[in-house]
Amino acid sequence: MAERRLILLALALLLASALYLCWGLRSPYQIILSLRGAKLTALVLVGASAGAATVIFQTIIGNRLLTPGIVGFDALFVLIQTLLVLLLGGIGFATLPTLPKFLLETACLAGAATALFGTVLRFGAHDMTRLVLTGVIMGILMRGLTGFMQRILDPSEFAIVQGASFASFSGIEPVQLAIAAPFVVFALAACLRLAPALDVAALGRTHARSLGVDHDRLALITLIIIAALVATSTALIGPISFLGLLAASLAAALLPTWRHAILIPAAAMLGALILVAGQFVFERLLALQSTLAVIVEFLGGLVFLALVLRRRPR
Repeated sequence: MAERRLILLALALLLASALYLCWGLRSPYQIILSLRGAKLTALVLVGASAGAATVIFQTIIGNRLLTPGIVGFDALFVLIQTLLVLLLGGIGFATLPTLPKFLLETACLAGAATALFGTVLRFGAHDMTRLVLTGVIMGILMRGLTGFMQRILDPSEFAIVQGASFASFSGIEPVQLAIAAPFVVFALAACLRLAPALDVAALGRTHARSLGVDHDRLALITLIIIAALVATSTALIGPISFLGLLAASLAAALLPTWRHAILIPAAAMLGALILVAGQFVFERLLALQSTLAVIVEFLGGLVFLALVLRRRPR
């Protein structure tokens, strides 16, 4: 049953992708298909990264309400944008080459997350609550520092920071996708390879260790993969906090199984399907450009509230 639903999800994603590419297509076909193909690739990469990263993060943390964004990825991304505008000025930031900026942001996000995960786990791999709280506090500190720097910007530079701080699927260059795509595919393949061990890790650290799984090493490897996936997708389009939670929650509802070999690809495809179908509706049917990220955040927030309210007190 779960495998059949997984196939249906794949077919739904293919159908949504075909509609996005071909709806209203007119001459010059090659140029239009090239532009649409680049944006479609970005949508699929970001959605798949968010869905898969959230599933394995929830397994390692042992909490179905959390997403990797809780450790401050969005706050660090906004801090980087603010710092670049402060150092380079509005014109310097606007003329910054896309590829070096993308590589800098990816390296900063992945490096900071890996340092955080490695440092906290070294002081207590069993204490995931400490990891989450440390990430939350780091996020608060970075938001405070960002707010201080934004107060000394002039209004035009502040407007540039505000525009760069929201998720956008426009202006993504093929060279960025050429770097991000192999990275994301390799990380997703690593997730699937870890799926059997994650099935055992979902039982808890004590049970996993008694069954022969090195839980501490698995947690560190999993968190590094999460850092790579979230850093790449955030540097590509900007932060979308609740997309992963939305995809993981839908995957758990549609495919009620404990097998990560099913849950990971299901969440990845649902994340991609949400973005591709949503962008198709907004761009092709409603002629809108930049409201999808807002809608995804709104729906993800509602799902989060529903999960919190349905959770039974212990």
